[in-house]
Amino acid sequence: MSGMEVVERARTILGSAHVLVDPADTAPFLADWRGRYRGAALAVLRPADAAQVAAIVRLCGETGTPLVPQGGNTGVVGGAIPDNTGRSLVLCLSRLNRIRGVDPIGDSLTVEAGCTLAAVQAAAEEAGRLFPMSLGSEGSCQIGGTIATNAGGTAVLRYGPMRDLVLGLEVVLPDGTLWNGLRALRKDNTGYALKHLFIGAEGTLGIVTAATLKLFPRPQSVATGFIALPSLESALQVFARLRGTLGDRVTTAEVLSEPQLAAVLAHVPGTVRPLTTIMPWYLLVEITDPLSGLELVERLEELLATGLEDGCIADAAVARSHAQAEAMWKLRHSVSEANRKSGIVIGHDTAVPVARIPDFVTRATAAIAAVRPDARVVAVGHIGDGNIHLVAILPESLRASAEPLDRIAHAISAAVHREAIELGGTISAEHGIGQSMRDALAAFKGPAEMALMQGIKRLFDPQGLMNPGKVVAADPRRGVRQ
Repeated sequence: MSGMEVVERARTILGSAHVLVDPADTAPFLADWRGRYRGAALAVLRPADAAQVAAIVRLCGETGTPLVPQGGNTGVVGGAIPDNTGRSLVLCLSRLNRIRGVDPIGDSLTVEAGCTLAAVQAAAEEAGRLFPMSLGSEGSCQIGGTIATNAGGTAVLRYGPMRDLVLGLEVVLPDGTLWNGLRALRKDNTGYALKHLFIGAEGTLGIVTAATLKLFPRPQSVATGFIALPSLESALQVFARLRGTLGDRVTTAEVLSEPQLAAVLAHVPGTVRPLTTIMPWYLLVEITDPLSGLELVERLEELLATGLEDGCIADAAVARSHAQAEAMWKLRHSVSEANRKSGIVIGHDTAVPVARIPDFVTRATAAIAAVRPDARVVAVGHIGDGNIHLVAILPESLRASAEPLDRIAHAISAAVHREAIELGGTISAEHGIGQSMRDALAAFKGPAEMALMQGIKRLFDPQGLMNPGKVVAADPRRGVRQ
């Protein structure tokens, strides 16, 4: 069947208005937000519900047409962008945006995959509950995408990544079967936990159309602090002290290097330096509790005063209003924008054991300098779970040079990944694999683990039509079509 015939059949399923073929209409869906990945497609499809998704998947199976699911298209590894062959259909899930139900007694809500993270947060808040995941892109990223990539964010320390927040899933399988696993149970010991195969699979095993998610009590007491530190070792000492005293009330612990903070201040309007003291590192912490009247601000100030007295902390500020806390958070949420405006960004999503963070940053920074002495290194990340984003920023002038940027980026990333692996870490903590990390994944996992992943892919998607070219490469032994 020709591509035009496939598109015509899609029109009969969705209606012509929701099958986009004009280049002006499809362009936003064929490139990532950073402009790093661009592809081509037969059409962009916009189904209205899970039944239409299932019908499109069956069409793809019958015609051998690759299918690329896409949520808010906010990823950084090219996981939602088709290849350049023009054979694929892009499946945009933004119309699947209903809040199906909220259960404040059972602390759960069921939402469709196209709901934005911000909409889910708002639905939870309206019910007097909290959905704790928080990302810089929460106004545009969609729940299906956060599940497909097992997104992390700034509250992983207390609540875990998306994998820990999903109770049940509704998924369209590669043969078009609609699996209803939307169970709101906290305990269900009835065989294989199938939902976990789809969380983090980036649409390569099936398409998530809805999810039942965990809710939590809303914080009634909150304290936010910004701390200047002489070293990463000091940051770990402060973090350990806070956790030892306040336990799970420590919801967030985000570290920023001075070059990273300076980039934000230089390139993002409305940002201000919280402290007059300039130090190599800063720690943004947030303490929360569902009980009111706990005076967490005063408690945090007492703990930080102890650190100032013993020299572990150079300076600190604790927010005395919501506006002050928002100003501190703006610094953290603006790093991606600032880095894009600073030059050519080579970012990384590594994680190492928490105690090895200082070693990793020192070693990886030196490794980057050995590859590119002209690279400026900034760092930001979640110090409580070991996920440090080490970013090399190269001069914009390199775009006009004869040096291939892809080769430079590969050399830098290989050096950073090597240091993370040698310290017992990982090459991807929360961004996923997509297409940019696929080859690196094969080297990181090793033959036995990759063989297991290939086997799962073959079992679920024997034709290799689901988001081809992402996560796992083609298996020449079995002819998986990627």
